[in-house]
Amino acid sequence: MKTKAKQKRPEVILKNGKPSAVIIDINDYFEMLERLEDVEDIKTLAAMRKKPLKFTSLDGFLKNRAPHA
Repeated sequence: MKTKAKQKRPEVILKNGKPSAVIIDINDYFEMLERLEDVEDIKTLAAMRKKPLKFTSLDGFLKNRAPHA
């Protein structure tokens, strides 16, 4: 059985004695991006739910639909 590799801790880069950047594992970076996208999706969904729903009849949809080439 394989054990999970020890997770690397972020490395903080200092500039003039103050934190200015962080080096993290690439997989952690991609996971963070995915979580940020999820948060944005949830915010968009919440905003959409506040708006009233609009329905179109099938005839209306077919009439306004772009014809196929």
